[in-house]
Amino acid sequence: MSTLAVPTEGKLEGENLQILYSPSFWNNVVHALKIGGPLVKVLRLVDEEKRPPMGYLYEAIDRAKEAIQASFSDQRKYKRVFEIIDKRWDSKLHSPLHATGLVLNPELFYDNEERILGDEPLWNGYYECIDKLIPAESVQDKITEQFSIYRNAEQFFEKNMAIRQRKTKSPVEWWKQYGHSTPDLQKFAIKVLSLTCSLSGCERN
Repeated sequence: MSTLAVPTEGKLEGENLQILYSPSFWNNVVHALKIGGPLVKVLRLVDEEKRPPMGYLYEAIDRAKEAIQASFSDQRKYKRVFEIIDKRWDSKLHSPLHATGLVLNPELFYDNEERILGDEPLWNGYYECIDKLIPAESVQDKITEQFSIYRNAEQFFEKNMAIRQRKTKSPVEWWKQYGHSTPDLQKFAIKVLSLTCSLSGCERN
């Protein structure tokens, strides 16, 4: 039985009351909230029904870690938590699909282009995803050729509507609307970004 259990008459007594008055107890509560809050946001994103989260999860994990780090002045308070997050992310959640989802999400790609272009593990995942999902080498070549049009926001991608709607349309709808100048990349982007994520790797301790 929990030491925090409330007696049947509804009053806290003895050890239970001492725990609630203990500063260390509330310090631990604050510690847990600082860590749990950002991670709960990631879980809610994964469980999102209105839009497929594939294009957002990679970035969401990074932002959650940044938020946790910013909440503490002492690295020792979150180091172990980061080890657990990284282990679970690497073994259960991270995949080339998530890396590709970030690259092909216009809302995040254009605002973070410099950082994304310098992320070698992310690009390893991106090219691995192309290799696995697109067996035809001729189509692979077309996808890589057409990527520069997307990266440089050329042709349909440079339209004011396309730029404005990077943040208002879902990534899938955005590609359907404005990806016609890169048809092979468009099909690939829609295929990846339409996929759903599973909570199975997140829910266990």
